[in-house]
Amino acid sequence: MSDALAAAQAALAAEHAAVYGYGVVGGRVGEARRAEAVAAYAAHRARRNALERTVRDLGGKPPAAQAAYALPFAVPDTAAAVRLAAVLEDRVAGVYSDLVRAAGGPLRHDAAAALREAAVRSVRWRGTGVAFPGLAERAAAQ
Repeated sequence: MSDALAAAQAALAAEHAAVYGYGVVGGRVGEARRAEAVAAYAAHRARRNALERTVRDLGGKPPAAQAAYALPFAVPDTAAAVRLAAVLEDRVAGVYSDLVRAAGGPLRHDAAAALREAAVRSVRWRGTGVAFPGLAERAAAQ
């Protein structure tokens, strides 16, 4: 399996998890941020669908979404939902940074755009950002 295919499959798995996670966020986030959650949910669904095609184009089999995903913490209220949204974006940024490194051409360009979008959404949810989105989160997780 090529590095690009492995990274694309990892990004697809992260997008599946993000779509699930935003279902939780949307159910708990306050009315003031619900539109933002809906927009992020739609963006992750679109990226997920595009990555399914990409994985097939690279000769792989797209991994199916799991029935459910373990959340990193309980989400009983709006504050926790906002925190979860930021964590989801950080995780997605991490896998897209791997895809940027592994891919070339149009796929690399698309991965860089997805990384940028995740970083911007993370800043909007959290209120602060990091110098190198996708990399700082990966270093902290290791």
